[in-house]
Amino acid sequence: MGADEVGTLAALKALRREIVDPAITAHRGRIVKTTGDGMLVEFASAVDAVTCAMAMQEKMAERNGASTVVITFRIGINVGDIMIDGDDIFGDGVNIAARVENECEPGGVCLSGSAFEQVRGKTGFAFDDLGERSLKNINRPVRLYATQSAGASPLPVSTPRPMEVARQFAVPDKPSIAVLPFQNISSDAEQEYFADGMTGDIITLLSRTRDFFVIAKNSTDAFKSGSADIPSLGRQLSVRYILEGSVRKAANRIRVTAQLVEARSGKTIWADRFDRELNDLFLVQDEVTSGIVGAIYPEVLAAEAGSFKRSSPANVDAWGLVARGMMSLATFTRENISSACELADRASTLDPEFGLAFGLRAFSLGYRSYMQWTSDWLKDARQASQDIKTAIGLQSDDPTVLFLVGGASWFMGRVLPGVPLLERAIQLNPNLAMARALLSLGYASLDRAADGLAQVEIAFRLSPRDPMACQFFAAESLCHFAAREFSRAISSAEKGLQINPNSLDNHLYMAAALAETGENIKARRQIEHALRIAPKMSLEIIARGRRDAPGWQKYHAALRHAGLPL
Repeated sequence: MGADEVGTLAALKALRREIVDPAITAHRGRIVKTTGDGMLVEFASAVDAVTCAMAMQEKMAERNGASTVVITFRIGINVGDIMIDGDDIFGDGVNIAARVENECEPGGVCLSGSAFEQVRGKTGFAFDDLGERSLKNINRPVRLYATQSAGASPLPVSTPRPMEVARQFAVPDKPSIAVLPFQNISSDAEQEYFADGMTGDIITLLSRTRDFFVIAKNSTDAFKSGSADIPSLGRQLSVRYILEGSVRKAANRIRVTAQLVEARSGKTIWADRFDRELNDLFLVQDEVTSGIVGAIYPEVLAAEAGSFKRSSPANVDAWGLVARGMMSLATFTRENISSACELADRASTLDPEFGLAFGLRAFSLGYRSYMQWTSDWLKDARQASQDIKTAIGLQSDDPTVLFLVGGASWFMGRVLPGVPLLERAIQLNPNLAMARALLSLGYASLDRAADGLAQVEIAFRLSPRDPMACQFFAAESLCHFAAREFSRAISSAEKGLQINPNSLDNHLYMAAALAETGENIKARRQIEHALRIAPKMSLEIIARGRRDAPGWQKYHAALRHAGLPL
């Protein structure tokens, strides 16, 4: 800087652009902040940090050997507890990393003892033990380790492999997932048990969702250490998707990060983080696990539907048809409901033993008969009733099948038989967010508004980006209506209509709530919107099959006041 400030700054920016930032991105790091000519970087694992550091120093050595302007970096690595404040991190773990960097030779990489213990035997690098050092403002000695020949070409990192198997397996027709062991990136060894427990719980919950093929934990435990080459792991395990994550404890808080990756392309299709207070470790574990599994389900459906659209006709399978059909349900439009029916028809023809295909058709036909979108709604209702029986006969213990036939029952006005089906679906798989939303409608119809609101709250928490979220708000609106909280019912319906302006139920629930508050002109306007979507909708249809549902009868009376035709 003293010799050439402008030139040095330009060279430093070029190094950031060409070497430093790409290396950090390639090894899944996050730049927390820059400090003049330095930076603080956070990694998901110590192995990632060391591999990134060595790759960076190798490229720096090559660059300096061919340049008249020599710039060298020192890199210090530590694993320790931190405090999280927004996007920034603080604490003793950060301070030690900074002091370790000060002890490092120019062009070198230096690790604290805690970081070394995390990477010991997991990379192809050799380390020199520098002994214990007294570091500035650190009240205890810290043992340091230096990587050997940081400027030389690093040895390739060996990807852990499971035991060799006799044969390779084809990727299953339905979505296949491997859950890699979650990494404990805290210095607290106790969190290793938390990370292992969370991995096992996620595998268990995913396994309950019969729509997925899930690799057993014993097989994925072989990948506990080291950076994962996702495409390679996908081939070894014969899966389409890989879920990976990490656990970090800071004071009395814990942060869990997770990402779902498409194995073939290495593309991340979902990622999120969960911050929780550690008041009850098991409760936190259950809550975060449910949140991850609940979020994954709609993301996998969307990915499968997209994959199906890109497939050639020769590669079409029953699951791909059903996945696309399930995604068609998201908007609840006339065109997409008909598309879901057609896809379910094809899937049931391809595989007459596939209960999910019959469940999808029952749901679609049940909704179409409710909306009166065909010239013969009774024919749709009869076929839906038959499909309900067939689906249950084929897969009575599949939670997604039960959710679909429970929804079909609801749309056809069969509240009392539909509620137990939805309750059973949730008992088998507590993470089916849409099943909870439909169950909340059933509870509201039975005048159990509090129970319904509890279910829809869980649905929002499980799947905050669900493609069917407009139905979550519709369920919340009817629950508020049943509780006579009409302003809240109106607000929820408005939010649902912001997502999908053609959501019939949100228009009707808002109309009923407006009628109860005396806003008759506004209520009539909502009825007009509803009739544009479903021109044949009437009080007779609303009343059909729901005589034993007192909450629904209140709603029916309010729609009469709002002006819905007989």
